[in-house]
Amino acid sequence: MKYGYSQRMANLNGTATREIFKLLSRPEIISFAGGLPASECLPEREIAQIASELLSGKDAMRILQYGTSEGFDDFRDALVKYVEKVGIVGQERENSLVISGGQNGIDLVLKTLIDKGDTVLVEDPTYLAFLQILNSYEGRAVGVRANADGLDIDDLTRKIEKHKPKLLYVVPTFSNPTGKTYTAENRKAIADLTAKYGVTVLEDDPYGKLRFSGSPVPSLKSFDQCGNIVYITSFSKLISPGLRTGVAVGDKEIIRKMTICKQGTDLHTSNLSQLIVKEYMTKYLEGHIEQSLPLYKKRKQAMIKAIDAYMPFLEHTDPDGGLFVFGKLPCGLDAAKLLPQAVERNVAYIQGSVFYADGGHEDTIRLNYSNASEEQIERGIKSLAQLIKEKIGGIRQ
Repeated sequence: MKYGYSQRMANLNGTATREIFKLLSRPEIISFAGGLPASECLPEREIAQIASELLSGKDAMRILQYGTSEGFDDFRDALVKYVEKVGIVGQERENSLVISGGQNGIDLVLKTLIDKGDTVLVEDPTYLAFLQILNSYEGRAVGVRANADGLDIDDLTRKIEKHKPKLLYVVPTFSNPTGKTYTAENRKAIADLTAKYGVTVLEDDPYGKLRFSGSPVPSLKSFDQCGNIVYITSFSKLISPGLRTGVAVGDKEIIRKMTICKQGTDLHTSNLSQLIVKEYMTKYLEGHIEQSLPLYKKRKQAMIKAIDAYMPFLEHTDPDGGLFVFGKLPCGLDAAKLLPQAVERNVAYIQGSVFYADGGHEDTIRLNYSNASEEQIERGIKSLAQLIKEKIGGIRQ
């Protein structure tokens, strides 16, 4: 059968992370590739108990019937209170939309705003799934330089004036893939600049609660003075990625438009997932996060220690939270070409080039530390280091 595929499919490929997941059925593989929360932090007992109580109680029919596209009112009220913890205050129920995970939120914002050929600014590097979703709407990504504080404001100004973008997309707290966090001053500058030029901002915050050192920074949305910033967060890294539940918070007008788009995408987020997350938020979430952070901190420290011991030639980030370390290989090595050989040695990672709007940067890699034990981290980094040394030759520990 010869299928008549749409033109947009010409720009789409499976994401690198999803392809790597196919390797994970091999138990010998030490994976630094995905962005999975630690398996030990998935609260299966509490979720099973909550689900059982919900399905045997007064909410059973509400769960099993169709729901509203906006999400349950009581859950949205709880979510509006929840985002106050990152400085987003004064919001009402109508400012919120329950989403089926962060990527559903990204998709709805792009579906709402982007036409073929529209320009979207992104930090270079940025979340690779965002680039793929943008491609599906035939938008064009343009990278903005970044530094230790966040976006380079001068470069952002130049790119706004040159490209007249519809949207700026950022992951300002423990960014995927670099793990960096924008300063409060940088966030305010971004909010002020985008308000001045009338650019909508999508702030993606899946990792903000996973801080194990340093001081919290207010959300970019907290600096919003004109309603141009949409904030999305999910519970995938905090409770369970399989529940596919999160929230978008923004101006009522854009939330209404996103809701219309959601009606044609997935109708509504799972009723059972919404109520499970609501109950878990109320009873367990804060304590669960406190218990999880020491594990993530130990694994990050184990990765940095192993890199310093076995790969001192790797330039890398050292984040205060989140799930990732981003590095630059020596001697211009191509991480994508090196990956099959690493897999032969039972180590997987993601090549950094896929996170850049304009490609390039073939000598970069993203390493995830959250879903491997400390022993696996040391063994995997040691094995990867040996491969790199063989390639570049003569580099000493």
